[in-house]
Amino acid sequence: MEMLKNIFLVGPMGSGKTTIGRQLAKVLNREFVDSDHEISRRTGADIPWIFDIEGEAGFRERERTVIDDLTQRQGIVLATGGGAVLNSDNRRWLVSRGLTVYLSASIDQLFIRTAKDRNRPLLQTDDPRAQLEALMLVRDPLYREVADLVVDTDDSSVRATVQHVVDAITQLASS
Repeated sequence: MEMLKNIFLVGPMGSGKTTIGRQLAKVLNREFVDSDHEISRRTGADIPWIFDIEGEAGFRERERTVIDDLTQRQGIVLATGGGAVLNSDNRRWLVSRGLTVYLSASIDQLFIRTAKDRNRPLLQTDDPRAQLEALMLVRDPLYREVADLVVDTDDSSVRATVQHVVDAITQLASS
C-alpha cells in the first residue's frame, strides 16, 4: 500500500470511528486525528456549544473547513464526524484524498453505544432511537457512496475490527 495514503473513517455516531481510529493509527504507526476534536480545538468550544450558538449549519461549515485541511495531510488516520458525508465537498475530498472505510453498525448497537453520551447534540431528543433511524436513512447511502471498504462493527471487539481493517487495506493495496 502506498504508505502516505490517508485512511478516513466514516460512519454514524457510535460506530467506533474514534476508538478504532486511535488503535488503527497505532498499528499502522500513523498520526490519528478526529475532525470533531480538531473543530473543538480550533474554536475552543465543545460541539454541543457550537450547535447551540451557531446551529447545525454553522457547525457543518466549520466541519467542511476542517475536513478540507485534514484530508490534505499525508499518512493520517482520520475519524470524521457522523454527518461529515452530508457535504458534497467533504465526500469529494474523502474519495479523492485517501482510502475511506465505512464503520457500519446496527441501530440497536448505535442506540446502546450512544445512550449515555450527552455530547451528541442531534440525539438530545425525546426519541433518540427514532432520530438514529432517521439519520441513517439519509446518511447510510452517503457512507456507502464514499467507502472503499465497509466494515460491520456490531459483533467485533476493537482489536478484531482493527485487524480486519488492516487485512482489508493490505489486500486492497496488493490487488
